[in-house]
Amino acid sequence: MPLVWSGPPDPADPAYRHLGRLVNLALHAAFFAAVNSGLWVIQGLRHPFSHLPLISLGWAALLLLHLAVVVGRRPRLST
Repeated sequence: MPLVWSGPPDPADPAYRHLGRLVNLALHAAFFAAVNSGLWVIQGLRHPFSHLPLISLGWAALLLLHLAVVVGRRPRLST
């Protein structure tokens, strides 16, 4: 299901801010996947880059930290 905001944009609304954090996380993950896979392809075609695994793991750790922040700051459901 796509992320859709049906009401008027209100930056004070916690659900609206959470949607913005989700979009930022999705962009971060897409950029990570594109750049990281491109670097690994270039490494495979040309010469070994000895620090690439360290860079990939570090960036993946930052992505997981970003995910933890988004999950930790999600608004609580009020019924």
